[in-house]
Amino acid sequence: MEITWFGHANFRIRTKDATALIDPFFVGNPASPATYKDIERCDLILVTHDHNDHVGQTLELAVRHDAEVVAIFDVIQSLIAQGLPEHLGVGMNIGGTVSRLGWSIKMVQAMHSSSHGAAAGFIITLPDSTCLYNSGDTGLFGDMELFGKLHDIDIAMLPVGGRFTMDATQAAYACSLLRCRRVIPQHWGTWPILAQNTTALAEQLMLLSPETRLVELEIGTPTEI
Repeated sequence: MEITWFGHANFRIRTKDATALIDPFFVGNPASPATYKDIERCDLILVTHDHNDHVGQTLELAVRHDAEVVAIFDVIQSLIAQGLPEHLGVGMNIGGTVSRLGWSIKMVQAMHSSSHGAAAGFIITLPDSTCLYNSGDTGLFGDMELFGKLHDIDIAMLPVGGRFTMDATQAAYACSLLRCRRVIPQHWGTWPILAQNTTALAEQLMLLSPETRLVELEIGTPTEI
């Protein structure tokens, strides 16, 4: 599996057979070294919620690549009203699971706001049984412990920026609840109002979840995991 971070909460996940984007925020993203027009392949798009810095260029990419969009039902309806072809909309809701491209995608709750529907996270199980949890924007909540009990989470992608989401201490504690092997920090450094580095996360992991390894991705650089 290969993961590329385009800054903020914008990720590309590539496996041998599929390429997916999560929260493809390119236009207006000062951290991204690429534009959405640079994306050569996109089979699937996952959207955690429809704030502009997460829904991003979902519509443009879906139409350009004929890619299905997985999001909470209300966000899909909003995108259809904006021009998303209905056959590309995969609406779902908290607790539901869909299968796409051999990936099992479960939608779970997030503690955050959203213009349409509710904010959500995704627990993704790949064909080789690798399990990823992308929390989307969220605060810390106790049910993360249930995610760790119900799923064998290899990689958690968690926000650490503070102000609008968890900070480093909360994210480290979340790792202890999730019992994840690795954590990829997101939603930091994009603007001055957010945390500017992951030093605090590294320190807090040592105290709160020493079994979890910090994986820091270099923006725009594909990383094999």
